[in-house]
Amino acid sequence: MKILTPFAAMFLATAAFADGHLPNLEGKEVVVVTENAYPPLQFVEPGTGNAIGWEYDAMAEIAERINVTVVYENISWDAMIPAVSEGQFDMGMTGITIRDDRKEKVDFSDAYMRSEMVMLVRGDEERFDDAASFAADADLLMAAQPGTTPFYVGVYDVLDGDEANPRIIKFETFGAGVAALRAGDVDLVLTDGTAGNGYVNSSDGALKIVGEKLGTEDFGFIFPKGSDLVAPINAAIADMEADGTIEALNTRWFLDYKLGE
Repeated sequence: MKILTPFAAMFLATAAFADGHLPNLEGKEVVVVTENAYPPLQFVEPGTGNAIGWEYDAMAEIAERINVTVVYENISWDAMIPAVSEGQFDMGMTGITIRDDRKEKVDFSDAYMRSEMVMLVRGDEERFDDAASFAADADLLMAAQPGTTPFYVGVYDVLDGDEANPRIIKFETFGAGVAALRAGDVDLVLTDGTAGNGYVNSSDGALKIVGEKLGTEDFGFIFPKGSDLVAPINAAIADMEADGTIEALNTRWFLDYKLGE
């Protein structure tokens, strides 16, 4: 099996746009790890048990375009970046925000999606309608995954900057936090608009988004530092942007798909 050096991968990615052809990795096996808890990007479909979502469809497109064979593994969010950084997996995907501190541990692809942070609440919530009114009521609780962008936005942009604030209830997965919200155990989940809209659209009125957007974030795939896969994956992402595939995936998963239907 042919393994590309970083220089060769970069050359092939550049050549893809010069002659109209994408890199061909000759069926190389790529092990991709994900959390399967972040609809509509990736999640286990109720009723079927199938792992599906935007990122799965995107990876299928990428695999076809650059000729790789994708093998999926599952891991919790808090273990994902360390595991990819250590080379246990070739790639990671779970709506991962591109941040400078994370770039010290892993390499990122180019952004495949941009989203903004929103406040996800129950559909009948009337006690608060923005970040300030949430922060002002000491009885209100927020769900968050430690180490994620929503966690830090909640700590520093909504509350008092204390990462040990007892109003932040920590969950191992994003889905568990949303389940706690629906059950009434917490009152707010901060999330990017991508996942937030996915949950709202599939909730039949049980969830809604309130307040102003709290920030912008770009999503990317992650790789071990120095990975030869980054340039070919970036070439495929650019190709998908250019031919409308990214837009088509957005329409399918954020407008047309209804969770559970």
